[in-house]
Amino acid sequence: MTVKTSISLTDAQEAYARKLVEEGRYSSLSAVLQQGLEMLRLETEAKEAEAAALKALLMERAQGPFVSMDESDAEIDAMLKRKREQCLGQTRKV
Repeated sequence: MTVKTSISLTDAQEAYARKLVEEGRYSSLSAVLQQGLEMLRLETEAKEAEAAALKALLMERAQGPFVSMDESDAEIDAMLKRKREQCLGQTRKV
């Protein structure tokens, strides 16, 4: 379903969006804005997923055995790397 709405852009934003359309990268101003909003949605979801994963890891650590700081840092880095790779894979599909 498509919903029509009115938005306001700065002169610079409008000029950039029109340039993208003129270059043939997008079919219309609406397409430019839709793509931008989709990218923002994916970025927001990725940050929320990272925060949820980190919260889950912290909860697990609080209930589990003691883990050294070095061990914990390595696990957090690995988890964040996996999440970023997942997000990049989703972004490339868009």
